[in-house]
Amino acid sequence: MSFRPYLHMIRVGLREPFNLTSVHRTLLLPQALAVAMASTSVSTLQMKAASVELFNHQSSSQERTVRELDRKLHETESNKRFILRSQTPLQDKAPPLVGALKTSAEQDVACFHFPGHNRGRAAPSSLVRLIGLKPFLHDLPELPELDNLFSPQSSILEAQKQAAKLFGASETWFLVGGTTCGVQAAIMATCSPGDYLILPRNSHVSATSGMVLSGAMPKYIIPEYNSNWDIAGGVTPSQVLKAMKELKIEGRQAAAVLVTSPTYHGICSDLVEIARLCHSHQIPLIIDEAHGAHFGFHPDLPCSALQQGVDLAVQSTHKVLCSLTQSSMLHMKSDIVDREKICRCLQVLQSTSPNYLLLASLDAARAQISENPESIFNQAMKLASYASKTIKSIPGISLLELPIFSNVAAIDPLRLTVGVQNLGISGYEADDFLCDKHGIIPELVGTRSLTFAINLGTCREHADRLMSSLVYLSSTFFQTSKEEGRVEKSESAPFADINISLSPRDAFFASKRKTSITECLGETCGELICPYPPGVPVVFPGEIITEKALNYLLKVKHKGADIRGASDPTLSSIVVCQ
Repeated sequence: MSFRPYLHMIRVGLREPFNLTSVHRTLLLPQALAVAMASTSVSTLQMKAASVELFNHQSSSQERTVRELDRKLHETESNKRFILRSQTPLQDKAPPLVGALKTSAEQDVACFHFPGHNRGRAAPSSLVRLIGLKPFLHDLPELPELDNLFSPQSSILEAQKQAAKLFGASETWFLVGGTTCGVQAAIMATCSPGDYLILPRNSHVSATSGMVLSGAMPKYIIPEYNSNWDIAGGVTPSQVLKAMKELKIEGRQAAAVLVTSPTYHGICSDLVEIARLCHSHQIPLIIDEAHGAHFGFHPDLPCSALQQGVDLAVQSTHKVLCSLTQSSMLHMKSDIVDREKICRCLQVLQSTSPNYLLLASLDAARAQISENPESIFNQAMKLASYASKTIKSIPGISLLELPIFSNVAAIDPLRLTVGVQNLGISGYEADDFLCDKHGIIPELVGTRSLTFAINLGTCREHADRLMSSLVYLSSTFFQTSKEEGRVEKSESAPFADINISLSPRDAFFASKRKTSITECLGETCGELICPYPPGVPVVFPGEIITEKALNYLLKVKHKGADIRGASDPTLSSIVVCQ
């Protein structure tokens, strides 16, 4: 780590105080000195000189801070030899984009570019107290040495190439708009206005917005639904073939097929057979693999979508892998998808000011997996196995497993969905109990279950804490008489009755009005309404509002679900198309 940028910050703040507010001087200069103190390249003499310089400038309250920093210099010096010894050649060689960002941030330059915090010199004090200075120092714009996301030639290009190699793609694009913008780009690149897209009815909202943007028409597949769990399963090859045949009878052909695999609950479809079927008709297969970026990196994990022969796969690298939230990757391995259209669509959808912390985190997450791709998930898999066995032994609590669905190819072993229907409580009530009394926070809450995600950061202590909390939940609510719980069952999926009046795009742009919830049945919905998570709409724009869908929304709203997309989150009224 270079000391120069921090020493420069200290001296600028001391000798040119008009460049810094008094709050900024008081708050940031000691922090800059503290960061510089941790450098393995700065000498004790340099640090003492900076300490004295700062000491002469600051108020009496800050003098104590400087004395404390000066005292710690001796501890820092004694630790440097250990730090240097612990650095391996692999650690010294930073991932390409991470290295470029580090080098750029360490330059001793006068900055007259955005962002306005000017490498932390004017960073908001409240945020600095929360996260420190380093994020601001590395929050840089598209400088020449940092490459260009939309026309990469150096560090971003190399980072994307290394990601493509790791994940088995012919080409990979980094995304700063999450998997949402990747799904949208994939749909836009394969579907033109009026084309048909075959997709499951429980697809993420990004598929709907992708159809709005592209003008595509949906041809829905109704996935298998388990009423005891209130969970939808995967998509089968026979369902895809049936949709193709129905379109053919109408004189149409699908422009693309979109499948979500794994689902939020970790349910995987047979992508090998679906890909074979699609390619026999020269139809590209898009996979929303937001929850499966870790697939293929352990022998007991399902194969990745690319390993199963799909054309496009969009992964949320920030979910089970370790990049920053909102960062994802779009992978292509296809000779029937136009890469130039992908590039153009991403230019339309992504920000022209991409955040380099997000981009660098994708590069770093890739490098983290690359160090030990065959064994990095060993500990997580052991914890998941331990948790699964324990959960199945707890009275009144069940675990979502393969036999529950007839059409499932696999279930992600790192995604533990726990059923509470035999406890006579809803998933929302169980969530409140676990959170309030045990500090347990699940990834997903449903009407009859909770889903817990095991990842690289999960530790045994937290796994034990989850198990003990579930035991306590069972002892509190389990009815030893095994009487039927008070959680109602649904006989079919809430979205099983589909009657499309307008395309998603036409409905989006149509004139609209608000109508009372009691008068909306049979109207064409003008907004996307879904309980969140998982972000699967119950009613899409352009669909006729049915009694089943409406009753389901009111039920889950009553039980504590967050209703999103609706202009009136209380569901007293709904926006409909005129």
